[in-house]
Amino acid sequence: MDDRLDAIFSALSDPTRRAILARLANGKATVAELADPFELSQPAISKHLKVLEQAGLIRSGREANSRPRILEPAALKTIADWIADYRRFWDESFDRLDDYLSKVQGNENDQSRDRNRQQP
Repeated sequence: MDDRLDAIFSALSDPTRRAILARLANGKATVAELADPFELSQPAISKHLKVLEQAGLIRSGREANSRPRILEPAALKTIADWIADYRRFWDESFDRLDDYLSKVQGNENDQSRDRNRQQP
């Protein structure tokens, strides 16, 4: 699992590859279609696609004379699951902080009421 996460995060570290994934989220695309918005050669785009395929983020399809690339949602779920563990940690931490702040504010309100009662 760690090796797979390493490969996925490594693949996602490049902005061009993230842009390719964003494009593929809208549906399959050929190498030429993926290369179009970039000022990169098709061989350079192909290298990016190879990294994404090796990480399991995309796969090649087969249609007549082309091999469109398709997003692999299972790899993205792997990341989402990994991040979910940390989200629970942060949610619990924020809940504890909220509880603490409520107690502190409650104590301040109690002290303020006590001071108001003591004034003539």
